[in-house]
Amino acid sequence: MLKLTKWSAVCVLALASASAMATEGKVAAEVKMGGQSVTLMGKLPELNQLAPGFKVVDDKFAPVTLSDFKGKTVLISAVPSLDTGVCALQTKRFNKEFSKFDDSVVMLTVSEDLPFAQKRFCKVENVNKIKVLSDSVWRDFGNKYGLLIPNRGLLARAIFIIDTNGQLKYRELVADVSHHPDYDAALKALKEISQGQI
Repeated sequence: MLKLTKWSAVCVLALASASAMATEGKVAAEVKMGGQSVTLMGKLPELNQLAPGFKVVDDKFAPVTLSDFKGKTVLISAVPSLDTGVCALQTKRFNKEFSKFDDSVVMLTVSEDLPFAQKRFCKVENVNKIKVLSDSVWRDFGNKYGLLIPNRGLLARAIFIIDTNGQLKYRELVADVSHHPDYDAALKALKEISQGQI
């Protein structure tokens, strides 16, 4: 059984409807894609534990790691592809919300899109506040966060929030990749986590 924290209610609902199962203290989950259930590769990281480190790349293929944001509160918005409507809206929503937080907060969007495509998207959509990063080179993030959709080369849709001590404090795995995450819950949690209230 998963231990619940104040902000895991959204996670529990998502995971329950996604047929999550406990395995070696972590969670392997299923989500819906195109009406079909798919089992994700890897295991979701546990709440209130150190968030797994990962390596992705920016729009110039320069490596970016979680440790680059040490001492910051980090929101990670994982999306399947920026070339789809929901993913584009999700990324633009967090880019818009970024101005409500100070420089102790970092927001990342991570997808398996190539950096070239991400750069083009950001330019066209004026996404210039959050960091848009690619997991296409090593798929390190997708593996360590249990989000890889097998045989598709895509990430499941999810939100993670990591506090200034590097602990994972919030997680939402969206049960159907075509649906939006709970923005209000994530933003409320981000505010409270960044202020040390959780």
